[in-house]
Amino acid sequence: MKLTANLFALMTLSNLAHGISGQVLDTSGEPIYGASIEVAGSRQQTQTDAQGRFLLEVNTSQLREIHINAPGHSHKTIILKAGQDEPLMVTLQHTVIEQIDVTATPLHASTIESAQPVTVVAGEELRRKQASTLGETLKNEVGVHSSYFGPVASSPIIRGLNGPRVLITQNGLDSADASRVGPDHIVATETITAEQIEILRGPATLFYGSGAIGGVVNVVDERIPTSGENRTAYSLGSNTVANEREASLAHTGGNDQLAYHVDSFWRKGDDYEIPTSGDHDEHSRGVLENSDSESNGFNIGGNWFLDNGSIGLAYGRLERVNGIPGHGHSDEHEDDESEHHDEHEEEVVSDLKQDRWQLVSELSLDNIWLSGLDTRIGYTDYEHSEIENDAVGTTFSNQTLQARVNLLLQERAGWRGAITLESKTTDFEAIGEEAFTPPSTTGSSAIGLIQEKHTGEFLWQLGARIERVTVEAADDEWEGENLDKLAFTPYSVSAGLVWDIAANYNAGISFTHAQRAPSAAELFSYGPHIGTSSFEVGALFKLNDDTEEPYFYYENNVDEEVSNNIDLSFRRHSGNIGWVLNLFYNQIDNFYYERNTGYTSEDFEEHDHEEEEESHDHGELPVYVFDQADSTLYGLEAEFAWQLSKPLTLTLWGDTVRGKLDNGGNLPRIPPMRLGGMLNYSSNGWDAGIEITHAFKQTKVAELETTTAAYTLLSTEIAYTFLGNQHNLTVYLKGNNLTDELAYVHSSFLKELAPLPGRNFSLGLRGMF
Repeated sequence: MKLTANLFALMTLSNLAHGISGQVLDTSGEPIYGASIEVAGSRQQTQTDAQGRFLLEVNTSQLREIHINAPGHSHKTIILKAGQDEPLMVTLQHTVIEQIDVTATPLHASTIESAQPVTVVAGEELRRKQASTLGETLKNEVGVHSSYFGPVASSPIIRGLNGPRVLITQNGLDSADASRVGPDHIVATETITAEQIEILRGPATLFYGSGAIGGVVNVVDERIPTSGENRTAYSLGSNTVANEREASLAHTGGNDQLAYHVDSFWRKGDDYEIPTSGDHDEHSRGVLENSDSESNGFNIGGNWFLDNGSIGLAYGRLERVNGIPGHGHSDEHEDDESEHHDEHEEEVVSDLKQDRWQLVSELSLDNIWLSGLDTRIGYTDYEHSEIENDAVGTTFSNQTLQARVNLLLQERAGWRGAITLESKTTDFEAIGEEAFTPPSTTGSSAIGLIQEKHTGEFLWQLGARIERVTVEAADDEWEGENLDKLAFTPYSVSAGLVWDIAANYNAGISFTHAQRAPSAAELFSYGPHIGTSSFEVGALFKLNDDTEEPYFYYENNVDEEVSNNIDLSFRRHSGNIGWVLNLFYNQIDNFYYERNTGYTSEDFEEHDHEEEEESHDHGELPVYVFDQADSTLYGLEAEFAWQLSKPLTLTLWGDTVRGKLDNGGNLPRIPPMRLGGMLNYSSNGWDAGIEITHAFKQTKVAELETTTAAYTLLSTEIAYTFLGNQHNLTVYLKGNNLTDELAYVHSSFLKELAPLPGRNFSLGLRGMF
């Protein structure tokens, strides 16, 4: 009877208009409300109604590829024959692994349709994992670690790579801060107002250029709203480990022609508590000094909806003041009545301000060449000052102008794709006593092409990109030597295949040859970087230690970094059991890394071209030089999810990465192997979970690098959601590091000084209406 009614409804729909109509059901025959139906390669999309029905008024004279997706169900692709207009009856399989559409690529697709591994954290999962920094929010994602510079600055490490190799973007455009220069600088994006965070593991150079040779983290928010639907979201929270309080509010409204969005947040925390240890005097007081912070920000934007697309504009402001752990200067005060010296650490504070403008347009076209035109333009004005005793010591500034145009191509012989045109200019400047790199200008322009095609059980993905990068130091002289303006022409090519092996299973393989131009900091650095407690020397300066007194000299002998990366993925994506297994092998020639020379800054005092009588005494800092060497990184990532019963789900995961120098030795600060597990309960508004994470001892260390002990962290959470007709309210209680484990992060420059926080309880609420 139900099937007859459904068929009658579909026949009625098909008579209403020429196009594609149908109904989406689950495996029990129940209609799925809110499923997304999209015509691949176009802006045409719709959602199912309460009866699971949909209608798309499209030209059916050509072959069309339809993508159907719904929360809690496996993504489905349907290839229509030319002229097909019969109603579709679509059944979606239940999945325990969420499959969310990715916006970080010109061709939108779900996480299981990419030959390269992609992870998306969104919705309630993102709300549960949200932390004060991007790195801490993502640190337990498979294949992702954190640089962890205390709670004030922490950026993602993907498969052992970070810094200028991992691009951080906000709505597809560079975050344009100073976090790629040093781990003591924060990532200027905010997760508390984000809608989803997308992680592209492995080279993503085809879409974003050579700065993404290690991967991309794209933070997506609604500052340019995608619809005029009226909705408001809010959150309040606090924790015990740092007495941190936070609040956020976001509202979107409008109509079918014009939408607007406003959001804001505020967060304030004190020095955070760390587990005490009798073996470490610096931990005897149980807090990490100078680790307090206060931040706030807001975004305002609007979107004008046209008949063939939209044009949106947004402005955002971010402000943050925080201490910098371990970032102090030693002043010695002689006591007249004794012969000893009292060493005093001056606290240093970072004061950050960022203004960000974004213009985004997405237009559908209907000509013989193009099906759409996407444009993204961003301008960012970033500045942070390091303040000592109310006086500015060093100021870092970064002005970035970026424009990207994606030309969506009409389908040809089953191939659909896009041409990407991009231009970016970055003016970076560091002025003051700790300006370890001179002012510089980096410019790039690029063109890229990506294509994909379905043939039976296979999805083929191809791409290529070439760019021109110039790096120029404004202070173009060093000890009488003129620093050259450097130019590079890195290119990337990629080929991938996704194979639907059988029902519920697929496999992906991709090969990427990618090149990267070095960053200005990797080339021109020469001076004390107190945030990392080191004296950094760029790759343009060579060490001569064959003489009695070692010295550096200028030599322009640098090359692009060259990566040859292979990814293999195996996935079970439907049913009560789901799993993903990724294996990768990355051979990188001319790899830039910081090598500990074994010398200290005092060994080069006579040759320090910026030494001043009134400069701070930084003491003996270890000297690190950016060297190039052939290297290899390889490893695996695994995730397994099992819905034991309707309310219970068990998740197990693990990852490991090995980083070696081809001529012998290990790469520095490579994260250790990890294993984790979580048991979740969800029923009748209640959500509860218990999680355990174990990091193994890291003994595979670089020269002059120390090992890091293993640790195990235990966490739990319980939440209850009050459901109303117009208002949902969730109250939660979380406990982290319940055993008060003393844990050190091997990938951190401050691992001995800044262990992970001690036992912590968080209480809060979040809601939407």
